[in-house]
Amino acid sequence: MDMRGFILFRPARNCPKNVLCRILLIGTFLLTLSFLSFNDRILFVSGWSTSKNSADNHHSKFPDFGHHNRNLQNILSYDNGQLHRQRPDQRTRKSHNKAHRLVTNWNITLTSESSQVEVPRERDKESSVAEESKRGRRLPRAIIIGVKKGGTRALLEFLRVHPDVKATGPEPHFFDKHYHKGLDWYRNLMPETLPHQMTIEKTPSYFITKEVPSRIFKMSNSTKLVLVVRDPVTRAVSDYTQMLSKHGKSKSFQSSAFLRNDTNKINTSWIVLRIGLYVKHLENWLSVFPLKQIHFVHGENLVTNPGEEMRKVQNFLGLRTFITEDHFLMNKTRGFPCIKKTLSSKRGHCLDESKGRKHPNLPETVLASLRRFYHPFNARFYRLTNINFHWT
Repeated sequence: MDMRGFILFRPARNCPKNVLCRILLIGTFLLTLSFLSFNDRILFVSGWSTSKNSADNHHSKFPDFGHHNRNLQNILSYDNGQLHRQRPDQRTRKSHNKAHRLVTNWNITLTSESSQVEVPRERDKESSVAEESKRGRRLPRAIIIGVKKGGTRALLEFLRVHPDVKATGPEPHFFDKHYHKGLDWYRNLMPETLPHQMTIEKTPSYFITKEVPSRIFKMSNSTKLVLVVRDPVTRAVSDYTQMLSKHGKSKSFQSSAFLRNDTNKINTSWIVLRIGLYVKHLENWLSVFPLKQIHFVHGENLVTNPGEEMRKVQNFLGLRTFITEDHFLMNKTRGFPCIKKTLSSKRGHCLDESKGRKHPNLPETVLASLRRFYHPFNARFYRLTNINFHWT
């Protein structure tokens, strides 16, 4: 018996053994107990409301799910710093059962980790499966059109490091040699990609083939074109060096570059020299595509400062800047950059030995004659592209 009952029963000792007196005493006792019980209930509800309001005010951002919170009509959750109510129809069966079990034990411990982590994981898994189902071979949205021996292979290998780029291996030569086989044949040569990835191919001979621009335009007039250009004199010597490596003994450079070995008479029919007439070929492309749809890569800068050139290429293609200076290592023996597939890699992937070959030493008179020949064409090319490549 508590103290209140003890105090009430003290007068009973002094009450005379009278029936009426005892009846009055018992009635008074019962009335007192009823009043005290009702008062306790009022105090409990008032105290609960006060503590609840205080908790709500104190934890308005981070709700309290401790054992004092007995308002079980709504389960509150906290997501990214904002409080919201989960409607019953939005809760999974698993979370509902868990909440019911916790409620039964009067110890609600639902938190953002326990109640929300599983949903994003399921969504991510479903999203990944849905995206994988869209994997397929797609026509290229960008093409490296040239030029031969300008640095096209290096550019393609550098671009392969980008996670949003997929590129062909061998050169397809579709628009210049295999166009009659149709677009389905061409598409089957492309790598499988996801919708967000860009397919790229490169065939340097496209740049000098007259029919190619209109054929690419017919496939897609929004195709982005990338042209890697290099000093035409250096490019010609590099091209000749490759011919020597493939065919062994050949005519001397002078006998092919000049008529009757006269350095004042350029043999413009020799394909090695004709490729370097960039402005002539570019005019053919600009008759079909606008200049803004062609990006010019500085071939020399691609070797000496690959990070800078790759930033420009990624920007033109609409790719996020992923490939930077940190991805490159210089091969000091060959004077050519190697690309690191991951930043943590200590070794870079270097191009094969056909890149960075040592050029034959040509007489200065031969080189000077070629520079004079290309000078006016280079000047026109600078004006047409609004870029000065500073070729001497």
